[in-house]
Amino acid sequence: MKKMFSLCFLICLYCSAYAQHSGVTFKSSDPALETAFVRAKEMALSYKGKPGDPVGPWYESALPPRSAFCMRDVAHQSLGAEALGLNKENKNMFRLFVKGISASKDWCSYWEINHFGKPAVEDYRNDKEFWYNLNANFDIITASWKLYLWTGDEEYIKGADFVNFQEKSVSDYIDSWVLQVDSLLSRPTHPNAAVPFNEQDAFHRCRGLPSYTEGLPNIKMGVDLVAALYRGLSSYAEILEVKGQHQKAKLYRKKALAYQKSIDAFWWNDSASRYHTFYTSDHKFGMDEGETFLLWFDALKEGERKEKTIQRLLSRDWNVENLSYFPLIMYQNGQVEKAYGYMLHLTDPATKRREYPEVSFGVVKGFVEGLMGLEADARINQISTLYRGKSDSRSELRDVPVLNTLITVKHDGNKKTTLINNGKKKILWQAKFVNDQGKIVIKESVWVQPKTTKEVSGI
Repeated sequence: MKKMFSLCFLICLYCSAYAQHSGVTFKSSDPALETAFVRAKEMALSYKGKPGDPVGPWYESALPPRSAFCMRDVAHQSLGAEALGLNKENKNMFRLFVKGISASKDWCSYWEINHFGKPAVEDYRNDKEFWYNLNANFDIITASWKLYLWTGDEEYIKGADFVNFQEKSVSDYIDSWVLQVDSLLSRPTHPNAAVPFNEQDAFHRCRGLPSYTEGLPNIKMGVDLVAALYRGLSSYAEILEVKGQHQKAKLYRKKALAYQKSIDAFWWNDSASRYHTFYTSDHKFGMDEGETFLLWFDALKEGERKEKTIQRLLSRDWNVENLSYFPLIMYQNGQVEKAYGYMLHLTDPATKRREYPEVSFGVVKGFVEGLMGLEADARINQISTLYRGKSDSRSELRDVPVLNTLITVKHDGNKKTTLINNGKKKILWQAKFVNDQGKIVIKESVWVQPKTTKEVSGI
């Protein structure tokens, strides 16, 4: 009898421990969404690094065979990873990126780091010969800012290595790579070229690519880099505000705005009703990939041009790297049905290359920030919610780690939202709803104490 009791006790203890560590879960009146979330979560977590890897905690965020993580992918995947409980992984990888910046690399960091904690050989030979996309520094600044807002961890904005990375990126880096707003179309194609320069060597030709679009010859500037500069400097201004440096914040906000203005001033093609995406060394504009990042960096003003950009993105097929951004940006831009379709498509086993790490993490972001509309602001210890699902559907996101607590959000269409604070820290909650006319209704913020439940009625 004692043995049976002991066995039952151990089983209960194991089940309890598993329940406490099973992480974020999703339930819905829509079974297809439930399946999509399970697939995305399982695949994303399968990329978690192994205990004992020399690099420390990490997750795959590059081409899977490399066992590595690159700056662009990590910046994109980081908030999805945070929702999945990969906070130690995020902190370690971001620390490595910001520590990697150096004068010998003209204030670049390491584009890609492998599980040994070394610059990936696929992208790095030495400090004068390596692959690097110039968007990366500004993407990391913005991602660090977003991680601070989500977690409240001030190291992301005030830690010595992070501050050094920010300061060098918004000054010396811009100077070294001739990225001043009035130099974007006149800068040298290869400002810091190796001597002798070998055009056929990718580590010469791509040491400072001015775009995330990598297959274009003679590219002098990409519109996505202009957007990255705008968002990175805007994020830096917000960081300065938190630190009380208001005059300096005002200066960088003004600098950021100049980059945004330049997009509309120089990059719009009236006859094609779309933005050019690159400018070449022979002084010609062209159109290729890149428009996705105009939305990712939120660099477009509301209006006809932004709407046409969205419709163009929806009008054609893209590779999965590009599509991995679509669930979130389409939910955020009012394309609810399209976003829903991308969530199901990107988790469909028949979708080619869905195993690329950005895909599953992008879908998780689509659920957390997109469908469920969960945002955080550590400056005022507030979370906000906005359900973007169907008005007659129900969805629940349980045990989301945010602002040093665990929350559960339940949306009953646009009628009611319930928030459960499962953690040990009180949080301020602002519920938002989409009314029957498609307008967002913002409710008064309420405090939710630990271990308590609050409900807010919608329309």
